[in-house]
Amino acid sequence: MEKRSVFGNRLLPYLLLAPQLAITIVFFYWPASQAVWMSFRIQDAFGIATEFVWFENYTELFKSRAYYEAMWTTVVFSSWVTVLSMGTALLLAVMADKQIRGATAYRTLLIWPYAVAPAIAGVLWLFMFQPSLGMVGRSLRAMGIDWNPLLDGNHAMILVILAATWKQISYNFLFFLAGLQSIPKSLIEAAAIDGARPARRFWTIVFPLLSPTTFFLLVVNVVYVFFDTFGIIDAITKGGPATSTQTLVYKVFSDGRLGGDLGGSAAQSVILMAIVIGLTAIQFRYVERKVTY
Repeated sequence: MEKRSVFGNRLLPYLLLAPQLAITIVFFYWPASQAVWMSFRIQDAFGIATEFVWFENYTELFKSRAYYEAMWTTVVFSSWVTVLSMGTALLLAVMADKQIRGATAYRTLLIWPYAVAPAIAGVLWLFMFQPSLGMVGRSLRAMGIDWNPLLDGNHAMILVILAATWKQISYNFLFFLAGLQSIPKSLIEAAAIDGARPARRFWTIVFPLLSPTTFFLLVVNVVYVFFDTFGIIDAITKGGPATSTQTLVYKVFSDGRLGGDLGGSAAQSVILMAIVIGLTAIQFRYVERKVTY
């Protein structure tokens, strides 16, 4: 018989929900509504008066070549980070799921990077790959590679991709490992008895059963790349050199905080929010069809 929770006081459920609703309204809906309202206005140079200009901020934004360049940079950056972080995390999870000595220690060490703040992660990788002082940077130059992420846009992009991937691997690893441990071992043993090799067992049994976890992590990683990588980019390159690593979220900050264009920055944030919502909806509409629950 199904057990159900019964509240004697009708007011109690609303009181329990009130703190979370208050946090959501104050920290999400209110700033989002302010951004939408500000995107239709232009502020003067002194920040004293504003003028309602309808869709002028959006029109000027879509005329800007720099905005399309930032959009393409975001596509490249997000694609590489998502693929590398999820692929590496899946490989590490499969290896950590085996019965090996010290597996618990390996799992603990692999989770640690998730506790590092994005800005700190960016500084760590910047120290390692700094062309003149960094250990890895100096090694690359000693091998004849003219490594300089401070001047070369491709090198800077590689560095921020590596830093963002390293930061997210731990999160993906944790979920992949939990998904692997929930798969019944009897299925894998039965396939092994039938003569299926390890690679075939993984792609025909393990990976399909991991599809719910993979789909969840795909959605989370897209959101992570679009928003949470701001600290990494700001700490390593600040969008440079020559805006080669300026993603959409960093352009919102650069144009609004540094450039003083609050209306244009608000319009960019609204578009960015719409892009992320649209990508999430597409994933749930088309990618989820291939998920096996």
